[in-house]
Order: sequence, then structure tokens, then C-alpha cells
Amino acid sequence: MKILHIYKDYFPILGGIENHVKLLAEGQAAAGHDVMVLVANPTAARTASTIENGVRVIRAGRLATVASTPLSLALPWQLLRQRPDVVHLHFPYPLGEASQWLLRRGQATVLSYHSDIVRQAGILRFYRPLLKRVLAAMNAIIVGSPPMRNSAYLADHQARLHLIPYGIPLARFQTPPTAEELARVWARHGAQLTGQAAAPDAQGSPLLLFVGRLRYYKGLDTLIRALPSIPGRLLVVGVGPMEATWKALAHATGVADRIAWLGEAADEDLPALYHLADLFVLPASHPSEAFGLVQVEAMAAGVPVVCTELGTGTSYVNQDGVTGRVVPPRDPAALAAAIRDLLADPDRLAAMSAAARDRAAAEFDAGVMIRRVLALYEEVLRFRPCCGKMS
Repeated sequence: MKILHIYKDYFPILGGIENHVKLLAEGQAAAGHDVMVLVANPTAARTASTIENGVRVIRAGRLATVASTPLSLALPWQLLRQRPDVVHLHFPYPLGEASQWLLRRGQATVLSYHSDIVRQAGILRFYRPLLKRVLAAMNAIIVGSPPMRNSAYLADHQARLHLIPYGIPLARFQTPPTAEELARVWARHGAQLTGQAAAPDAQGSPLLLFVGRLRYYKGLDTLIRALPSIPGRLLVVGVGPMEATWKALAHATGVADRIAWLGEAADEDLPALYHLADLFVLPASHPSEAFGLVQVEAMAAGVPVVCTELGTGTSYVNQDGVTGRVVPPRDPAALAAAIRDLLADPDRLAAMSAAARDRAAAEFDAGVMIRRVLALYEEVLRFRPCCGKMS
């Protein structure tokens, strides 16, 4: 099968959708399919083509970026030259979706609806009429969690929605870190982990962990405001545009000495950092956080999660009272209370840890996701006349 994925960016650009496209494309290539990814070139106006882990990646020349949306005249031209069996769009990327709607490449088109367009209201105002046509033209629309079915933009397309939860390779998070791995993490991050010159141990203060890009919708400011009434330390893994603002907030709130800003921790260190944590916290503030795959990483490591209810997939991944707690967004008091209650109940934490491992293994494994997506392709190729007319 010849498969073409279209999105705005691809690895080494880091992000949830970028990582998902890479994982899916490489998994499909490993299964013997001819896989191509078409994105905008992040650094140049010239188009470049490479083979990366069995996937042909075409980075079409980028003219500019407006409201987080790459503009590229080369992208539709590159699309016109392709002859795939299936085109897989990753929403939101208006240029990619509009190009496929106009050029009608492939025998069938599948769209992964990753999230609503939340912040780019100006673009959405102009794009909304075309978006309705794009969605109506899809042979199938994938949603990663049940709450995403409730998007207003998907209301007229329920019959073509397919639930396929996001998956990741779980094994490296499931396996407890070795003594050597723990020693390496300690050597790299030192006293940041505990605030004192001693290695972390079971008798130390509780460790809370946040992993993610430091963007407005991650809601780390809510956790910082909650921290004065929570015991222990907070480890922050990630960088991003809000870093300076949130560090200033930590100083203003009086908790700067209880936060370890670890930056872009080495990928090889992430499993050990999860296993060191008592709780993982995803205090997201806006529905731009559509799923929260970092929750799956934490759960695979047996770390209970505290997240927020956004009407997206965050509370589908992390089940309130089972694998952790779900609280209202932008509510420091509620967040602090949930964290305190869990830290004060070791038996409940242990039960949630086991439940988190089980749920991650059953629902969010990468191999399961890849097989489900390939099965959907085969289905739409068999039955495409029913709904995929590109009108």
C-alpha cells in the first residue's frame, strides 16, 4: 500500500502530532508499506527530500509562517506529483487539507482530527466554510478519544468517525530503570532532583513531575500557584515560549527553590525520571491539549496522574479515581487538594499505579494503534464510493 501523510511539521520538530506522525509512518513502513510524509520545510524556502527510517520525507519549501501555520506554494505542487493509495491528513493544517481537497490525490482520504483550532481564530474565520467541505469529503475521520466526537465541527460526520486511541512504544517506560540508569540521571541532574546533595530515595520528599513543551495551554502556571500548599518538589522537563514567564511566577509565588527546571532532558533519561516520580501532573488549561501522550508514558511507568477536565482526551486517558485524579482547569486550589489527598494515601497510590500500568498496556500500545489504522485504510479502500466524493 502506498501511504502519504500530510502535516505542517515532522521530526526533528518536537510536538505531540509530529511525534505521532513519525511513529505511525515508521511503523507502517516497517510493516512493508511504501510510506511518504509531506510537510513544510522548517528552515528553508527550498524543497528537500530524504529517506528517514524507511520513510520518504518531503519538506516543501516554506515562504513564511502565519499564526503557527506554515505557508508553502511548493507543498501543493509536491502533492500533485504523488500517486498514493491513501492520503492521511493530520488536522489542523489548513494548507494541507485544502490542497488535498482541491487536488484529490489517492483512492481514499483519511483525516486524523487531533484537536479543534483553538487560538488561531483569525485563520478559522476564513477557513471554516472550506473546512466543512473538507470534512464532508473524507472517507473516514479518526478521533483519538471519545470526547473528541463532541467537537462542533464533527457533529455532521458521526457515521464516519473511528475511535483509534493514540499509542506509543511502551516497553522502555514499563521497564524499571537499572542502577546504572539511575546513577546517570543523578550525575546529570544532581541536587536538582531533591534540592540537597543526596541521591533520591524512598524516604525523601514527594516528587511531582511535569513533562511537555512550555506553552500557554499546558497550564503549568496553575501548578506553580498550587505548589505553596503541596509538599515536595516539582520536576519540570521541557522548554518553550512560556519558560521565562513561568520562572518569574515561581519566584513571585515563593516556590522557586522547590522547582527543578531540567530543560530538554535526554530522551534516554525520561523513563528513569518517570519512575522516580510519585505523581505525574498535567495541569492543562485549554482544549489545545487534546490527549496528553505524556500521561501514557507516566502510566506505563506506573505513575498515577493528576490532570484537568478539558472535554478532550485527557480525562479519557487518565480515569478519575482509577488511574489518578481529574480536576477542573485553572483551579490551583482544586489541583492542590487532589495532589495532597493522593500523597497522603499510599495504599490508594499503589492501587492507582497498578491500574495505570494495566490501562496503558491494554489501550495505548503503538503496535495496536498501527494495526488499527492500517485496517481502517483497507476498509475505506474497499468501500470508498459510499462517502469519499471530493466535492
